[in-house]
Amino acid sequence: MTRIATLIAALMATPAFAAGDKPFFSLANTDFVVVIGFAVFVGILLYFKVPALVTGMLDKRAVQIKAELDEARALREEAKALLSSFERKQKEVKDQADAIVAAAKVEAEAAAAQAQADLKASIARRVAAAEEQIAAAEAGAVREVREAAISVAVAAAGEVLAKQMTAEASAASIDAAIKQVEAKLH
Repeated sequence: MTRIATLIAALMATPAFAAGDKPFFSLANTDFVVVIGFAVFVGILLYFKVPALVTGMLDKRAVQIKAELDEARALREEAKALLSSFERKQKEVKDQADAIVAAAKVEAEAAAAQAQADLKASIARRVAAAEEQIAAAEAGAVREVREAAISVAVAAAGEVLAKQMTAEASAASIDAAIKQVEAKLH
């Protein structure tokens, strides 16, 4: 009812009432014909319930927009959860990488220390082997010198004895040697 009262008030406030040469409620007045056409158009719209259809369509659109907003919110929350999950995983991977690097440093330092100790032991073994070779060479040289000295001394003694020995002294010496051998064997 309020719609009809509003419509009548709107019609009365039109400038057609101000026109004075033709009566307003006449079909000769174009303003009146336009008002009647407009009223019929509004009546047809009301009869076919177009405002309810438009309202229903707007309500459906509002519901659809609300659903899309809810879905967007859910997707946003899911994206936030994924982002935090990836950030957490990235931090874990970084921590693991740092731990691996630290362990590798410790292992490398231990390997370097072991290599240094092995090198020192190898050098000590080689020095000891060299000293043994030097001692053996020294002993061999001393032995060769002794043997050479003995040969020279024997040769010199032989020459001296050969010059000093006579045939009788030689026979006496042989007899004394035979007696010594005989005494040792019996």
